[in-house]
Amino acid sequence: MTPGFRFYPTEEELITFYLKHKLQDTNDTSDMMQNISRVIPQLHVYDFYPWDLPQYAGELCRGDPEQWFFFISRQEREARGGRPSRRTSSGYWKATGSPSVVYSSTNRSIGIKRSMVFYNGKAPSGKKTKWKMNEYKAFQQECSSNPNTTPKLMQEVSLCRIYIKSNCLRAFDRRPPAHQTLQNNDHRATTSTHFDHQSMITSPFDQTRASLKEIEDQPLWEWEENRNWL
Repeated sequence: MTPGFRFYPTEEELITFYLKHKLQDTNDTSDMMQNISRVIPQLHVYDFYPWDLPQYAGELCRGDPEQWFFFISRQEREARGGRPSRRTSSGYWKATGSPSVVYSSTNRSIGIKRSMVFYNGKAPSGKKTKWKMNEYKAFQQECSSNPNTTPKLMQEVSLCRIYIKSNCLRAFDRRPPAHQTLQNNDHRATTSTHFDHQSMITSPFDQTRASLKEIEDQPLWEWEENRNWL
């Protein structure tokens, strides 16, 4: 992919376009599915260490240093009503909190998201790593916020996003520490007679990062206990 371009879809695009096409288009040789597989291939990620997964990413995302996407087929034990196994040869993926509902831009529920962290070693005494996963599953139809509606979850295939935990939204948005920023501002003030008013204005990216942090800290409701509510 040309330098400067990245595959950075929204959660709505991941579910309503990529995952829905994978679920509904059974012809993997179609032009649409071939193009999608160049970005999101199908792989049983639990057979690999997370740090080995980037080399199996889609050819158009293989050079991305931040995140990688894969389709995962439903396991046989999950199809029989059991819980999926998320163990690797020397570690395991552990869910953090409960699944949350993903909403579209029109405020309609389109799927669920489960967040996980990879631990090295055997449960429950494994060592936590910085590798994280978001697993998405789609509802068969978009649903309104009406609590009387019960959406059907499409279980055959899920879509996962693998990434390394970071305190920044994106690599290009990384900023120096606050004390370094203040030193740079002081240097500009002593070398220029023009006062830089922009240095006194809070960046909208900083406000967005703070808002996202607040959302991440909110507790997630229990999907299993509230399935009937949906």
